[in-house]
Amino acid sequence: MRALLGVLAASQFVVGLWALVLPLAFYEAFPFGGTPWVALLPPYNEHLVRDHGAGTLALGVVLAFAAWWPERRLVTAAVVAFLVFAVPHAVFHTFHLAHFPLIDAVLQQAAFAVEIVLAVAVLALLPRQRVRPAGR
Repeated sequence: MRALLGVLAASQFVVGLWALVLPLAFYEAFPFGGTPWVALLPPYNEHLVRDHGAGTLALGVVLAFAAWWPERRLVTAAVVAFLVFAVPHAVFHTFHLAHFPLIDAVLQQAAFAVEIVLAVAVLALLPRQRVRPAGR
């Protein structure tokens, strides 16, 4: 479970830092090598790319804390927050593949699916424990 959280956190750190610190490079090159996926959905907007980077980086921080300190409630909150971001993000891109070469469309959808499956796997691997009422 910690390894899966670490993978999710690392991917969010890489994407988030890149978009936050180098927004134009992120727009023009993500996922690096081959077709730039973000640039296929113009126009470029520095503010939105930096905001996406900051939000993604924040999710990475929370996921890293959950991997470091895997308390059930923290892990649940981190993974649910990630899914609240990842699922609508994946759905949006599923309906905006018109300009993508077939291989890039498949790879993008596969990447989204892997992230979502990893997050759900973390939730499935959480040990079942009884939650005590607050103050006890």
